[in-house]
Amino acid sequence: MRLFRRLFVVFVLICLGCVAQSAPTELVQKIEHQVRAYYNIPEDVKIEISALRPSDIANYDAVTVTMDGQGKKQEYEFLLAKDQKTLMRLIKIDMTKDPYLEVMKKIDLSNRPTRGNNDAKVVVVNFDDFQCPFCSRMHQTLFPQIFKEYGDRVKFVYKDFPLSDIHPWATRAAIDANCLGAQNNDAYWDFADYIHASQRDVSGERSSAAQFAALDRITTEQGQKHGVDLAKLQSCIKAQKDETVKASIKEGEGVGVTATPTLFVNGQEIDGALSVEKMELMLDAALARAGVPAPKHAALTPWAGDGKSTAK
Repeated sequence: MRLFRRLFVVFVLICLGCVAQSAPTELVQKIEHQVRAYYNIPEDVKIEISALRPSDIANYDAVTVTMDGQGKKQEYEFLLAKDQKTLMRLIKIDMTKDPYLEVMKKIDLSNRPTRGNNDAKVVVVNFDDFQCPFCSRMHQTLFPQIFKEYGDRVKFVYKDFPLSDIHPWATRAAIDANCLGAQNNDAYWDFADYIHASQRDVSGERSSAAQFAALDRITTEQGQKHGVDLAKLQSCIKAQKDETVKASIKEGEGVGVTATPTLFVNGQEIDGALSVEKMELMLDAALARAGVPAPKHAALTPWAGDGKSTAK
């Protein structure tokens, strides 16, 4: 029995050797050198080279190059020729899956306030920052003009993505908005409309405490306007629980969000504040794919240009 076990272990090790071959140190260094030079990778980004393994392409081995910059790892697949004279970047596209649908599966829309047609075949998700000036532009493009044109055909949903490093009161605004949204859908959107139109007023307060107080006051006023349970609202504002906001940020990062605003139209990513004309093109294309006729468009107004805020 012991002899059988030893033979089995040796057999397994041999098989593993066939599947993955440790690249010699000289080859590892050569691959790293070529990748770092070709992509202009700075020295503070660590590069790791995996063991070689068989690929689906004849005369090539597969190798994974992992880049680690400030704790953020990204893996890239390459093909290395058997004669080790050619290194190629490998990109595989799974034709059996809809990439936009796969993105939407990663975005949780449950319990989020909505605008538009809840049964719409086209869904616009906006990862938003209440203090971001480009988000304000995007919001004012979506509401009212785009909403007036597409509200009966499209559902609009906002997700939280406050860039707290450069926008110190954005997280507070997101939490306050969610306190309203937990009780009343329209209260959330009225708050969103007001804050995006009044960012300078909040930022103009002399201190962070004054900015927070202004946000809380606006939240309370919206709650009163919509007849919510004020005691429950005040308790939520005071608690400032940020779990929902943190979860939304993590979710956004999971689908590639790095700046605001970032929108997804049925999973198709749109970066920056777009003009009405560009939004119409995106929405019309999504509606066409969904088999829904596009609306007639209103006259366009001048636009100052696209933009977005990026965390530093």
